[in-house]
Amino acid sequence: MIKNITCIGAGYVGGPTMAVMALKNPHIKFHVVDINQSRIDAWMSDELPIYEPGLFEVVQQARGKNLFFSTDVEGAIKEGDMIFISVNTPTKKYGIGKGRAADLKYVELCARQIAEYADDDKIVVEKSTLPVRTAQSIKKILSATGHGPKFQVLSNPEFLAEGTAVEDLMQADRVLIGGDQDEAGLAAIEELVKVYNAWIPRERIITTNIWSSELSKLTANAFLAQRISSINAISALCEATGADVEEVAHAIGTDSRIGPKFLKSSVGFGGSCFQKDILNLVYLCEFFGLHEVARYWEQVVTMNDYQKSRFGSKIISTLFNTVSGKKIAFLGWAFKKDTNDTRESASIYVADQLLNDEASISVYDPQVPEQQMYLDMEELETRPMEVNKQRLTMTDDAYEACKDAHAIAVMTEWDEFKTLDWQRIYDNMKKPAFLFDGRLILDRKKLSDIGFEVYTIGKGK
Repeated sequence: MIKNITCIGAGYVGGPTMAVMALKNPHIKFHVVDINQSRIDAWMSDELPIYEPGLFEVVQQARGKNLFFSTDVEGAIKEGDMIFISVNTPTKKYGIGKGRAADLKYVELCARQIAEYADDDKIVVEKSTLPVRTAQSIKKILSATGHGPKFQVLSNPEFLAEGTAVEDLMQADRVLIGGDQDEAGLAAIEELVKVYNAWIPRERIITTNIWSSELSKLTANAFLAQRISSINAISALCEATGADVEEVAHAIGTDSRIGPKFLKSSVGFGGSCFQKDILNLVYLCEFFGLHEVARYWEQVVTMNDYQKSRFGSKIISTLFNTVSGKKIAFLGWAFKKDTNDTRESASIYVADQLLNDEASISVYDPQVPEQQMYLDMEELETRPMEVNKQRLTMTDDAYEACKDAHAIAVMTEWDEFKTLDWQRIYDNMKKPAFLFDGRLILDRKKLSDIGFEVYTIGKGK
């Protein structure tokens, strides 16, 4: 009987997942731990460290009752019957596999902490996105302790979309749990099944061996990203031929064999998972000698990079082949609406391209703080921070961001951008006024009638 669940990692996955689990399992105590004190403090406040619609309400209902946040990793490990590992697994920036393989140092650290502090049997659950056979490494570390406790390792990958994470948890298409197929492994799987079965129907809880579960997460993200890159590739052809990418997407999406989801063309996908997981998949394929397979999946990332570069180049060429000394307004910095996550956001790379051409950029995003924008640019290491701060600014008002701008680029599909007073914006811009809709959310004809010269991804003249 599981009475206490610990989650190591209070980020985009661990925090929301444990909050919903706690709400649905009031008889179980959930303890979320993280070494980052400021993050834990934020989870205990009215200003959560991440923005997700509905998340604050869920946290409020469970926090202090059966949901707790702290930095006491040792105590939480000792207390937990089941321990989730939900730490960051970024792409390696050093050594073998640099730029492709997942960096598992934080996962290994968690495993070593569990091995050190556990004084009774534990079920350890991989919640982070991990490459196939990572569980074997965790098992080796845990089994090397030799001081009594026995461990069962499960894989329980998340399938959350940022911006809809709470809804995805509440109404999950499926829950995937992988584990050893012996008696002890199956018993451990069943314990986690019970936790989810508090609100997820049993027929939607899929159980597999542990290796299939690990690979399924990478494969799911690769397939979704592949669809986005595919429609973005077609968007370039639509512009060249005079076709409309939205009409093409609708036409092919009505085919039941294809379906309409993830056929929305844009300036490019971002976020913490898609690119990282595809590159990890590429590395795995290369490691196992499947070079043709690796090249196939690598093209999904190549097309995404091309789409971002193509959008930036379009801005420059339209503005008479130079943006030097010109003000460009960015509406949105987050990689998608309803989140404050900026990881791999297209805005970062398009901004870098325009700054290289000596543009000045003014940004408005309703959820992203200015400091995060500068941290994003600093990671590129393209230019000194003082130069970024001179030419890249953020305002807390969309109209101020667009004032005296030569062009506007819609970078995030925030709903509020659809209801802006575009006549007012046009009246306060430099003329001719250009608008680049990178998210296909605006009424092109209405904007053209106002006087804007409009470029929309995937729509020919």
